[in-house]
Formats: sequence, C-alpha cells, structure tokens
Amino acid sequence: MKTIPDFYKRKAAGEPITMVTCYDAATAKILNETSVDSILVGDSCAMVVYGFESTIHATVEMMEAHTAAVRRGAPNKVIIGDMPFLSYRDGIESSTNAVAKLMRAGANALKVERCRGNIELITRLVEGGVPVMGHLGMTPQSVNEFGGFKIQARNGDAAQVLLDEALELEESGCFSIVLECIPSEVAERVTDALGIPTIGIGSGPETSGQVLVLNDLLGLDSGFQPPFARRYMDADQMINRAVEGFCEDVRDRGYPAYGEYKP
Repeated sequence: MKTIPDFYKRKAAGEPITMVTCYDAATAKILNETSVDSILVGDSCAMVVYGFESTIHATVEMMEAHTAAVRRGAPNKVIIGDMPFLSYRDGIESSTNAVAKLMRAGANALKVERCRGNIELITRLVEGGVPVMGHLGMTPQSVNEFGGFKIQARNGDAAQVLLDEALELEESGCFSIVLECIPSEVAERVTDALGIPTIGIGSGPETSGQVLVLNDLLGLDSGFQPPFARRYMDADQMINRAVEGFCEDVRDRGYPAYGEYKP
C-alpha cells in the first residue's frame, strides 16, 4: 500500500489492511522495511512515550514533532497523524491551522475522533484535499465521559447510533474509520454497511483491517497487556537481559574488548 486510494482497493478486494502505531524515527525506520500497510502516529504517544494516564495530554506541537520523526524514518509508508484532544473543536480557523501543521510535518492523512460536532470540519478538510480517517467506539479522548477505557455500543440502541455515525462519517468524505473496543458483531455490521474500510482494535476479526500499537505487539510493557493486544515477543525482557549483560561485562572489565576500541 502506497497511497490513500489503496485503502478503497483493499476494501473492494477483501484484502485485510495492516496498521501499526509508532512515534519515533528509529522504530519507523524498521517499519519502513516491513510489509505493514500504514503507520498511525497516535495521540497515545502521550501515554506510551510521556507516561501520562490518558491521551488528552497530547498537544498539536507534540503530534507535529512525532509525525515529522516518523516520516523521516518511514519515507515510503502511508502515515496517518492523530488530531489531539480539542485541537479540532476550537473553531474552523484554529482547527485548520492544526491540520496544516500535521500535514506539513509529513502526514498523508489525519484521524479525528467521534462524529458529533465534527462533520462540518471533516467535510471542509476533505474538500480542501486532506484525507480524513474517522474513529468511533471507545474513543480514548472521551475517557472522562465514558468513566474509563470501556467497551462501547454494547446494546442495540448504542450500536445503531454508532452505525448511523459511521454512515455519516462516510458521507462526509472519510476514507476509513477506526472501530475501537466495540462488540465484534457490531463491528461486522458496520463494516458490511460501509463502502469504506474499517480498521479494528479490540473489535473482533471482521473489520477491513487491524491496528496495534507497536509497543504492545512487541511486549515492551509487561504491566500493560490489553486482552486484544497480542504480544509477538517479550521485548521488555529482552531489553532487560541485554542491559544486564552490558552492566555485567563492564563490571567484569569484559567490555570493551580488543577490537572494540583503538589501542
């Protein structure tokens, strides 16, 4: 996958879309050499990188810097930048300026959480040539409203509202929608109703694609293991062993050895 239109092609062909969230040039450089279809520079960097308890601490400046870093590391990937908390609710002019910063930093598209109150801006952005990815379900910026990171659309009425909002986002011009932490049957129903692809996280296997945070799939934090985040390695343990090996070698005067320094 090289461009935003490829999302539509994958949906039409029934080929699953892969997306990984990362925040820095070093890991983006590694991802650039993989077959992953796209990279999301998520506002989750506020939690993963900076240690905050939620994503509402992310700022436009933070997202701009991380988007630019990921673009430098992954020049050949489709990159979606996350619009941080309230950056798209401060009037059209201010929101457009925030969008411009992330696009100029290297994003190919932007992701906006929720539907209600955002349609005017999304339509304006799409008409201005900015691809927009929607985000419904457990939208992390709404953590205070939800009372925590909880599964959404668990009853019939809530599921219908989510479906209606997904259709509205599609009508406004979104090229794709992230469905986060909703029942799998709801995600399947929404995916089947849309002409644009859905990207699932914690929403079952029937979406058009899946996204995981790189740190989660690498197993970089054994203390944070969401049930939907499959660990493909235990990187935290590997790093621990590597650092302890370095410390042991230094203390035993085994590092540096001959050939690792100039006499």
